Amino acid sequence: MRYAVVIEQAETNFSAWVPDLPGCVATGATVDEAVSEIREAIRFHIEGLREDGLPVPPPSIRVADVEVAA
Repeated sequence: MRYAVVIEQAETNFSAWVPDLPGCVATGATVDEAVSEIREAIRFHIEGLREDGLPVPPPSIRVADVEVAA
């Protein structure tokens, strides 16, 4: 599965969250670290849903980088 991940810069680190998986969040000192951490958080989140007998939401969010002239 391929989920969209939002990565935001905070004051001292980066946070990542998954719109299709409410509550699935992670942080990292760098973007690469945040991506690595959210990958693990997604696995853990899905595992927890399955263990609890809950449905795993399919990826539905689509993202695109859009360039806009200033």
